[in-house]
Amino acid sequence: MATATKLGSATEKLTSLIGDKTRYDIAHEDLLATQIEAADEIFQDRLSRIRLLQNRAESGSVAAIRSLEDIVPVLFAHTTYKSYPETWLTEQRWDRLGKWLDTVSANRVAGVDLEGIGDFDQWLERLEAVGHFVSCSSGTTGKSAMMNATRGDLQFGSHDTATSVAWTTRVEPSHDRRVFALAPVARIPRNDAVKRALTGAYALPGVPLWDLPVPPITVGRITGMVALRKRIADGTAQPEDIARYEAESASRQAAIDSAVVVAAEQMVAARKDKMLIIGMWTALHKIAELVRAMGYSAKDFSPDNMIYVGGGLKGATLPVNYREYIYETFNIQAQRIHNFYGMQELNTTFPKCSAGRYHSAPWLIPLLLDDSGDNLIAPKKGEQEGRAAFFDLSLEGRWNGVISGDKIVIDYGPCTCGAHSPSIADTVTRYSDLAGGDKISCSGTIDAYVRGVA
Repeated sequence: MATATKLGSATEKLTSLIGDKTRYDIAHEDLLATQIEAADEIFQDRLSRIRLLQNRAESGSVAAIRSLEDIVPVLFAHTTYKSYPETWLTEQRWDRLGKWLDTVSANRVAGVDLEGIGDFDQWLERLEAVGHFVSCSSGTTGKSAMMNATRGDLQFGSHDTATSVAWTTRVEPSHDRRVFALAPVARIPRNDAVKRALTGAYALPGVPLWDLPVPPITVGRITGMVALRKRIADGTAQPEDIARYEAESASRQAAIDSAVVVAAEQMVAARKDKMLIIGMWTALHKIAELVRAMGYSAKDFSPDNMIYVGGGLKGATLPVNYREYIYETFNIQAQRIHNFYGMQELNTTFPKCSAGRYHSAPWLIPLLLDDSGDNLIAPKKGEQEGRAAFFDLSLEGRWNGVISGDKIVIDYGPCTCGAHSPSIADTVTRYSDLAGGDKISCSGTIDAYVRGVA
């Protein structure tokens, strides 16, 4: 059974700021000493519990964290969480996958009932039964990354979301609005926890979350689709597999097409009520088009509406003004928009301020590295560009430090919005989209070690 970590005093001091309305107003230099102390508390606690961390510490000759430079050698590449051999998934080697997951988890992955597991989703359910809440990336372009979490991680992460929404919108939870979730996202523990938290904070008493009425797409289903696409590409897919995939895809698209019509009707019916709209751009734009086709627009909706929106376009093509079109349809004022930067590898998100920058919470240590991910770029006030890495002090279920695949511009000085926390410009670029691709020096070494142990 997974257990929560007992936090040290420095870690508790920082994570307890989750309910502080001024948490984004603390300067980097005022937090740094406490952050480094907290990072060492966690490092000493996890060193004997995460086998890959032991390997990284030995390779980097790190016995303690006394500076930001000491954190860099023990960071995990973001690819670490998809370093399992894909055949273990396609051949349903749940025992092997469990051993792999154990190497990158803070709590032992043991006692999982493997009898009669039919697919990936059932394996994830068995892990949840013993306290391992594995959040997975969608894997739409390749293998899913699998990141272990505790129940405490889900609670903290969803609480962080609710409080950061209040910070960006200046709307305190007051149980006075209808909550609409309008994106057919993958069903993973973290997504579900966030929706529950926002509903609990903002929904009218007795009025449940209105979720888009489509069967949830599971990570297992997405993974299966990706695997089939690869078999089609290399010519090994069977005709019946392709036919089944095409039928399922057509059926799901028909369900989504029907659901967005229902969503538009529901929102028009509730147009006089305050709303919190949760969604992603593509679905929201389609619903906005349908609402306008019904003859309704901003003048018909409450000016107190809020929106929680994130993610990219996922390959969809929308008009240049798609954001403004959505905001104008549902009467979303600029101060009622919650946008954010985040990633599944972290438990914490960066809310976007009125100046258009993403702010870092006190319990999150932002690190700027060179393109290789090997060397720290010393923090200073003024914009600096490099590879993003982070140490999230709130995490319990896995190691807290990760080198991302993002190229960012960060400023450790005060923002024009008035907040003093480090902030990231809204110009985030994926290294995989740049010439030369995403090449983290340590990734191959990490992958080889994890596979060898598993």
